[in-house]
Amino acid sequence: MFQVTKEMTIASVIREDPESAPVFMNYGMHCLYCPHASAESIGMAAGVHGIDADALVVDLNKYFAEKQ
Repeated sequence: MFQVTKEMTIASVIREDPESAPVFMNYGMHCLYCPHASAESIGMAAGVHGIDADALVVDLNKYFAEKQ
């Protein structure tokens, strides 16, 4: 199973499964394909947007677990 961590980039998660985009969008992260999505970790991006990175990672991992 694919496991998401705060150290991963947004782009790496989207490449694994483009359908995971709504999970990010639910947290107000709409710039999934901007240059920063490839350079910043999920943790860094969450901090910039004032989002709880741990909650986002939990929800992303739930998403991937439910796909199996």
